[in-house]
Order: sequence, then structure tokens, then C-alpha cells
Amino acid sequence: MKKLLGLAFLFVGLIGFNAQAQDEAAEEITDEEIAKFAAMEDSVMAFYEQKNAELVSMIKDNEVIDGAARYNEIKGAWDDEAKLTEIEITDEEKVAYEAILEFMGSLSTEVREMKIGLIKNDDVLGISTFNKVNKAMKANPEIKEKVDSEIAQLKEKRSTEEEESPSDAG
Repeated sequence: MKKLLGLAFLFVGLIGFNAQAQDEAAEEITDEEIAKFAAMEDSVMAFYEQKNAELVSMIKDNEVIDGAARYNEIKGAWDDEAKLTEIEITDEEKVAYEAILEFMGSLSTEVREMKIGLIKNDDVLGISTFNKVNKAMKANPEIKEKVDSEIAQLKEKRSTEEEESPSDAG
């Protein structure tokens, strides 16, 4: 009876292992899928970095707020009317600060919408490929490492290109 029970467990284990192997084979991630996923992530990162640079410029170059020091002073007092009075904030500064807050609020929305658009675009990535690679990254550290490595290479390449040909935008 013990042999029969042991054999039954072994049989069930083999069936489970075989099913898992088939699932992994069906969900094998190709280098092309990793490259597409990494390119999408790098595009989102580049867009975020561009928008963040705009935000920094908006703060530093603001003629009304007059730089980052005053911005930080207003930021520290923003939710406290007494502190705002104490730092003698002007109506113009309030309007300028609110514009910065609005830009900051829209930043995450813009980045999220851009990422969703890239994911949904089958020419860029596609939802099924995104889900497949994302799932594989969570289940397999080697896949995550490959994706992270590819993203790092793309970022390095982008940084090198930006250094070689600085943008005239501004």
C-alpha cells in the first residue's frame, strides 16, 4: 500500500511538472519581445525625464517666484495660511505656484497615458506582449535581469546620443 501511495504521489508530481514545463514552453519570452518591452520602458523614461526637466526649468526660471529657494519657501508654507502670510506671498506668486502644481499634477497623468498608448499599440509592443513579459519578469529573475539590462543599454545609448547632439529646444 505504501508503494502504491508513493507511486501515486510520484505520478501526480510528474504530471504537475510536465504541465508546468508545457506552460513555460508556451510562455517562452523571445529576445524580440524583451527588446520591444525595454524600448517601451525606455521611451516612457525618456518622456518622463523630458517633462521633469521642463518642471525644473519652470521652477528655476520662474520670473514671479524668482528661483528654487523661493519656490521651496512657498512649498513649505503652502497648506498653512499663517505661514503664507509670514513669508509675505504675493497673489502673483500664488498664481505661479498653482501653475507649477498643475503641471506637476498633469505630469503623472501624461506619463501614464503615454505608457498605456505604447502598450496598446501593437506596432510598438501590444497588450499581450506586455502582459507576457511582465508576468515572466515577476516569475523569472533571469527574464527581469535581461529586461533591466536591455533598458540600461538603451538609456546609456540615449544619454550618449544626447551628449553628442545637444537639443536646441528650450
